[in-house]
Amino acid sequence: MKKKKVNLRDLKPNSEEQHSHDDGHNHSNPKSVSNLNTYLPAIFSFVMLIVGIAVDYFEAFPHFSGWIRILWYVVAYIPVGFPVVKEGWKNLIKGDVFTEFFLMSIATIGAFIIGEYPEGVAVMLFYAVGELFQSAAVNRAKGNIKALLDVRPKEANVFREGDYKSVSPEVVNIGEKIQIRVGEKIPLDGILLSEKASLNTAALTGESKPDSIQKEAKVYAGSINLESVIEVEVTNKFEDSSIARILDLVQNATARKSKTELFIRQFARIYTPIVVFLAIGVTFIPYFFVDDYIFRDWLYRALIFLVISCPCALVISIPLGYFGGLGAASKNGILFKGASFLDAMTKINTLVMDKTGTVTKGVFKIKEVKAIDWKETEFMQYLMAMEEQSTHPIAKAILEYKSEGEDFEAQDVSEIAGKGLKGIVNSKTVLVGNKALMITNNIEVPAETENIVESIVLVAIDNKFAGYVVIADELKEDAKETIVKLQKVGIKNIMMLSGDKDSITQQVAKELNIENAKGDLLPEDKLNEVEILKNNPENKVAFIGDGINDAPVLAASNVGIAMGGLGSDVAIETADVIIQTDQPSKVVRAIKISRSTRKIVWQNIILAFGIKVIVLILGAGGLATMWEAVFADVGVALLAILNAVRLQKMKWS
Repeated sequence: MKKKKVNLRDLKPNSEEQHSHDDGHNHSNPKSVSNLNTYLPAIFSFVMLIVGIAVDYFEAFPHFSGWIRILWYVVAYIPVGFPVVKEGWKNLIKGDVFTEFFLMSIATIGAFIIGEYPEGVAVMLFYAVGELFQSAAVNRAKGNIKALLDVRPKEANVFREGDYKSVSPEVVNIGEKIQIRVGEKIPLDGILLSEKASLNTAALTGESKPDSIQKEAKVYAGSINLESVIEVEVTNKFEDSSIARILDLVQNATARKSKTELFIRQFARIYTPIVVFLAIGVTFIPYFFVDDYIFRDWLYRALIFLVISCPCALVISIPLGYFGGLGAASKNGILFKGASFLDAMTKINTLVMDKTGTVTKGVFKIKEVKAIDWKETEFMQYLMAMEEQSTHPIAKAILEYKSEGEDFEAQDVSEIAGKGLKGIVNSKTVLVGNKALMITNNIEVPAETENIVESIVLVAIDNKFAGYVVIADELKEDAKETIVKLQKVGIKNIMMLSGDKDSITQQVAKELNIENAKGDLLPEDKLNEVEILKNNPENKVAFIGDGINDAPVLAASNVGIAMGGLGSDVAIETADVIIQTDQPSKVVRAIKISRSTRKIVWQNIILAFGIKVIVLILGAGGLATMWEAVFADVGVALLAILNAVRLQKMKWS
């Protein structure tokens, strides 16, 4: 059933106060919902209804009968009933007959026809009040995502013509310099020109801990400057900035419906006309089987049947449940590209992960320095003098070593392809590289180096082996914890695939207690491994990678998860789920949020169907009145919505 929400304020349309919600409902925004004018039609109808019932009950006014009584209840009905009847008529003209508006209109008008005026007004009034509460619930569910939308920067202080000028971020060009004062949001992605900065990236990453960065580091739009005035050189236009892409992703996330949601919407289109024809049957078929058949009584039962049949609880609360899940994930620094991936995540039983940048930091550090017949500091001065001539990541790691004394200077440095460097330092010939370089120069290498699985840099000074430095990538702080938690949530089949040396990959896998690991893999090799896993229909595979080299595997997996995807174009484009921090433990949280969302959605389905079926049977048997019908429709919808809103209050460790 196609259900489009009508707000009571439609009597005075104001398009600026409405926005379209992807499930077909239009809900007023929070400011308009809180506005008293929104509730005035319902308040007016409620007062009229209560006064009318009181006069009926106490018979205080003898003249309150006939046309006066009818007119009174008609006036009470119009503020809440007219928008619904009007919308039902519009849909009827378009050929969309079986809408909720049609059902409510027929049921309440039918109640007037058989003289049940108070009940006719009451049904429409409670329906209208239910709609208002549903609007408020939807707005609360959108709170987390709206908080993210609020980080969109409004202005940028750009340096032009010798001074800083406040302009819209959209008109700032790449390469221009911008200034961000304390407490302001960074309006565009860029490179930090100031010596250092302390930034609050909570809106982007879900982490409240301030992020301290140094000169020439990347900064992202939406971060808040905490300590001092900073300057940034713009590297991306506003529409290409990380925050703009993330906002677009979040705003469009609900466009990708889950299978459950799509099924319910299709089911409602079939279910509603069936109930309408059953209601017709309830009215007329008893004529042929009941001796004391009274048309009015059976019509009343049919009208109750129609009110109960409205699948409001399903059509609203299920999309709201998924929307709540998307919002909760966003608040935790996890972006799902749609409700379909919330569902897919609940089915994952096999997890494949990259090593570098996923469970390790992807930054080389010196693990061990072994100097032979040299003081360590002097040995490192020779090595650092040579590595200053290299741009290799390992060279950068070595240059972070803190040495004492004057720096040495290397001369006549040449690179020997695939082996290392050769040069002169302090009039001594220095060789820096791998074992092949040592063998070529007839340098004897100690046997102990054969057992070292990490990256190793060998050094010879004046044709004599002088020592070595072991370089290793560090595990992330929560890497071990992640594997333990994954096993606890039922992900038993965990595999590591890496392009790094197999010996290093196996060592990292052993540290993390991962039994299945493979190294020395090219991107296509990783893809083949994942395809092999997917060939078994029982395997539902998620792959966690950095979103750049692993793009083919991210795309091929049942669920592709990009780590630290904030600054990665490929991650945002390719992955289904984006972890906005570098914490692999957030993957466990994503699984838990997905399962909580699915659990609440199915609770709502069972609640709605269960109560509706019971009251439908009671209504057909004449044991339920319009009041029970109202509860079965609006009441159950509100209960389901309150259940869905629980997602916003949940905590996942």
